[in-house]
Parts: sequence; structure tokens; C-alpha cells
Amino acid sequence: MMGSVYPFDGQPASDAAQSGVGLVVVYPGNAQRSLCDHECATYHALAQRLAFIKGYAFAGEYDASRDYSAALYFVPSDTFLTLEDAHRLGVRGEQDLFGGVVPFPFIATKTITHPLYGEHARAPDGWSRELSRRMQEVVLPGFSAFSLEDARNAGRHLLEQGAVRLKMASGIGGLGQWVLADADKLDARLQALDADEVARCGLVLERNLPEVSTLSVGQVRVDDLLVTYCGTQQLTVNNAGEEVYGGSRLIVARGDFDALLGLKLERQMLMAIAQARQYHAAVMQSFPEMFASRCNYDVAQGIDEDGRWQSGVLEQSWRIGGASGAEVAAFEAFRGDPSLQAVCASTTEIYGADGVMPADADIYFQGVDESVGPITKYARLEPYANS
Repeated sequence: MMGSVYPFDGQPASDAAQSGVGLVVVYPGNAQRSLCDHECATYHALAQRLAFIKGYAFAGEYDASRDYSAALYFVPSDTFLTLEDAHRLGVRGEQDLFGGVVPFPFIATKTITHPLYGEHARAPDGWSRELSRRMQEVVLPGFSAFSLEDARNAGRHLLEQGAVRLKMASGIGGLGQWVLADADKLDARLQALDADEVARCGLVLERNLPEVSTLSVGQVRVDDLLVTYCGTQQLTVNNAGEEVYGGSRLIVARGDFDALLGLKLERQMLMAIAQARQYHAAVMQSFPEMFASRCNYDVAQGIDEDGRWQSGVLEQSWRIGGASGAEVAAFEAFRGDPSLQAVCASTTEIYGADGVMPADADIYFQGVDESVGPITKYARLEPYANS
């Protein structure tokens, strides 16, 4: 049912526009990758829910040839990669979209997490060396690279401390990653990569954690409602036998970080929140012209090869993501009950045709995706007890 119009109150989107009601539109035009069917369906389903939350009508995918007479709220599939791209559509602040806008493309990738290796390493336009200094204490040891030679030098340096995880900047959901134990394996993997893609998008090399869990810390604003959360991610196996992202379980508070920290949280979560806040502040200080209404940070925690516990931010997301089903469910709960201060919200992704779901699962995709095969995606909402 892609591209169909689903007004929040039953009236056609065109009538809603004439009456002054704004429109929510999905915008896939800035995607730097091919979107799967299940991703497109998910974005449409969540955009419909956001339209209801805002009191807008849902008008399907954005049509550049259409003369929109109403205010538009964008749900882009990816971060806007330049201010000019966003401004051309009328996106000038966080109130205009569910996602974010950055002034340079690399800022939307994993590469901002780590410094370059060496003073003469290749750097993209707009690169900030100050950023890595501001957040070096809240990330794992690692480097970013925009050439194969720089990656080789950085990787060999890291290998002196143990195995290295190499991650393509374009990889999502745990794909495009390899653990390399020695220089020969590093060289072989780098030789298999596309040098032009590395120069264009970059890659990351960082300390590998053999035993690791991934936490999510985020903050999202829609109109006057702000929610802040922390939680854990789970992995699953896709139809190709690969280990990939399988969902998130979040504790979501109405309000800012102080509201979240007012809940009873585990020590590891408190550490993840502190690191994500410092990471976020460092980015915003380095690139003050960027803005985002949806901020999500993945934090890895685990034991390294020397038996030491490590915690560090892996990457950021300023776009609709795997946890957004839970975020939207929490928004609906808070809008429906002004006295509600916290909830537990989760998303789950199940590959295969025989997945078992709980009775209260809110399914927003179930079917056979042309690219990944059978997959089901759903959200759940549960009470939060601060005990």
C-alpha cells in the first residue's frame, strides 16, 4: 500500500491541506543505499503514526512535482547530508522532520567516532580534528580512514593491542564488518575492498570486544513532546545465516536526560548515558549548524582480549532507525495519558516464516521482502515500574 494516503481523521490529504492541517511525508530521496521493501513499509507505517501524534494528515511519499499548500513534516529515510538539500525542501529546524541534518556527508557515518591516523592522513571536506579530542574518553580505541593505505597503517597499529574490527561506514545492522586477528588478514580484507568507496565513504577500525553487549541511548522530540531513553539491543540471525540487528528494548522517560536519570537504572546504563551525552555535546560543539529531532547513540560494553571491561560509543543515528517503532509507541502512550512519566517500549525483528509473536505485538511489517526474504517487525509497549 505504498504511496497511499492515510489521513489521521479520515479526510483526504488534499482536503486536510485546504483546511490548514499539515502533512507528514516520507522522503526517500536522500538515501545513500537501496531501501528494502520492509524498510519502505516500516517508514510509511511509522510516518502514519507520527501524523496522528501531530494531528496532521499522512500524504505518502514526497512528490517534488506537487504543489503542497500545507506545512510539511518530513520522515526521511536517511540523514540530510547537506544544509542546502534540507533548506531546498523547507527543512530548517528540528520541528520540520523526524531525523537530522548535517553540513557534510561524513558526519552522518561511523567515521566521526574516531580520529585519523597520522597528520597526513586523507580527510574529507569539513573534517574536524578537534571533534576526536572532545570525545576520545567516551569511545573505544580506534581510527577512521579514507584511503586503503591509511587504513592499513591504522590497522597495524591497533593490532599491536589485539584483534581489530573493521567496519565500512556504509554498513548498517551489523553488516559490512570483519574481525581481523593479524596483519595478513588485514591486508587481505583491505585488498578486497573498493578503494573508491573507501575514499568516498570511509571506514572504521577499532578495538574488538569478543564479549560485548550494545546499549542504545536516545532523545527524540515531536512538537512540544520530548522523550529520552536508554536500553539494550539484541541480535538475531537473518535468512542468510548472518548475525544482524534484531531489535531494542528501551526504558523511555517523558522529558530530558534528568527525567531519565530520575529512574532506577543499572550502573552500565548510567555509564552509557554519560558517554552518549558527551559524544552528542562534542558533535554539536564541532558542527553548530547541524540539527536533529531524533538522536540515537549505540554504546558497546564488554570485555576486551586483555580481560578489561570497556565501554564506548560506537556510532550515532540522526534518522529513523531500528528503535523508532518503540519510540513512536512511547510517544503515543505519552500523548494518550498526560500523567504517564515512563514506559518500556521494544521492537523486534524476526527472520523466517514461522516466527512466534506475543499476543500484544503491534506488527508494522510482515511478509516476504524481495531482498532479505520473510521477515516480521513489531513493537510492544509495557508498563514501567520504578522499583
